[in-house]
Amino acid sequence: MTQKKNRLRIIPLGGLDEIGKNMTVFECGNDMVVIDAGIMFPDDDHPGVDLVLPDFSYVVKRKDKLRGIVITHGHEDHTGTLPYLLKELGDKVPVLGTKLTLGLIQGKLDEHGIKKAKLREIRAGAHVNLGSFGLDFMAINHSIPDGVAVMIRTPFGNILHTGDFKFDQTPVDGRLTDYQELAKAGKQGILLLMSDSTNAESPDITRSEASVGPALHSIMANAEQRVIVASFSSHLHRLQQVCDAAVACDRKVVVTGRSMINNTKIARRLGYLDIAEENLIDAYELGDLPPEQVCVLSTGSQGEPLSALARMANGDHRTVQIERGDTVIISASPVPGNEKAVGRVINRLIKAGAHVKHKGNSPVHVSGHAGAEELKMMLNLIEPKYFVPIHGEPRHLHAHADLARQVGIASEDIFVMENGDCLEITETSARLTEKVESGVVYVDGLSVGDVGKIILRDRQALARDGIATIVIAIDASTGKPAGEPELVMRGVTVSESDRLLEEARARVAKTLAKTAKEGATDHNVISNAVRESLSQFLWERIRRRPMIIPVVMEV
Repeated sequence: MTQKKNRLRIIPLGGLDEIGKNMTVFECGNDMVVIDAGIMFPDDDHPGVDLVLPDFSYVVKRKDKLRGIVITHGHEDHTGTLPYLLKELGDKVPVLGTKLTLGLIQGKLDEHGIKKAKLREIRAGAHVNLGSFGLDFMAINHSIPDGVAVMIRTPFGNILHTGDFKFDQTPVDGRLTDYQELAKAGKQGILLLMSDSTNAESPDITRSEASVGPALHSIMANAEQRVIVASFSSHLHRLQQVCDAAVACDRKVVVTGRSMINNTKIARRLGYLDIAEENLIDAYELGDLPPEQVCVLSTGSQGEPLSALARMANGDHRTVQIERGDTVIISASPVPGNEKAVGRVINRLIKAGAHVKHKGNSPVHVSGHAGAEELKMMLNLIEPKYFVPIHGEPRHLHAHADLARQVGIASEDIFVMENGDCLEITETSARLTEKVESGVVYVDGLSVGDVGKIILRDRQALARDGIATIVIAIDASTGKPAGEPELVMRGVTVSESDRLLEEARARVAKTLAKTAKEGATDHNVISNAVRESLSQFLWERIRRRPMIIPVVMEV
């Protein structure tokens, strides 16, 4: 049997079967390295949930082996879990990232009161040793500056983790993907390539980020009133182009939305966002400027209910009210699951009289992820022995696997994995072995991990079918009802509701008479009997199964 020290284990804890919460463990002997630690935003299946984290218990249980956490870039689906993870790990584990990435991370850690994190800055072209792992960092293009791919040198061979990337020939900041280093890595030999799959279904090459700038300028130049641009607050290449277009059109820039304000401050301080102080104004100064001289930079491109743009659409933003003739640019693509929320915001903006420009009707957005032809180019540059598609839903991963087959990688050397799968590599083979603990952790307000499947199921049932509360008074000694049961239903809409309530009380009374005849005095027995009886009655009468909560009181 292969000894543990003579094998390399790669374990994705997030980022597969989904878009978000990217996190992968690399384990060799007594050393472990984690690449990325991201979050996923909840959708309609997660009522009341604020954030979704990967289950990182596998890492916490082995924290003595952890030599470092490497973050490929500053997006929250790669960084957002760090505050929660570091609270479990303590302040001894180094977190490696580029200058901007660490700047954005530090802002998040400050919000969580984490003061002593061991942040270690790296640059593209640098080499770092972490235990038995050697790490080389390579510049790549994405929708945020300072992204890196990571080549991991192990005793068994080299692994290349691309992070999120595309091949942009005219990047906004002039920082090109390091094609020479990628080709050099391919010549040295890559045992395993782990590559971004988000746009694997797109047959084309992704357009350059710089192509958005002229569209933004044209819209602003022709807008007669204010222009409001919603984008991801971490999409600094996009924010730079918005600022450039605004200045060129003699518009002052107003920044609104907590994350937008924080990220633009960090980016300007670190030199990643270039706009003169004189071209920025406070939101409370908006009334002093003619509308044709205003550009508002806002959060809310994903239709988040509490975001600045959503509040504008609802008419309850403190400083910005949508006026007829305003132009709103949604410069982002909806994350899967957010399409309905974005559509609702667009409809409200239009009803308020705004002209809305979005990806569907204007060239105001391009992806930050490589299309199929770029993915094939990465595969051909690297020529790996083994291949694992990462960062995507199942359809993206399988589409990427098909691309790998097209360029000549054997099917048996391609591993389409799920979160918790373990890819074990020895000197002679690679194979999927056991699954490790994985899954999700829900953040609900100040609660982390307390919301589970049962609570989510209950919340979904409440939203779908409503609730019925039945209060029953019984004689403690005989179990007989003492008075009429009190029934209240909420979220259950029926005709002839008074008659229904009367019939329901009669059904409950009949059930209570039966339990009393049987001598039942235990609260649980009576509650279960009432719940079952009332549930059956409501299903027969209205074809609904509301959540039923019996309250049994002794008198």
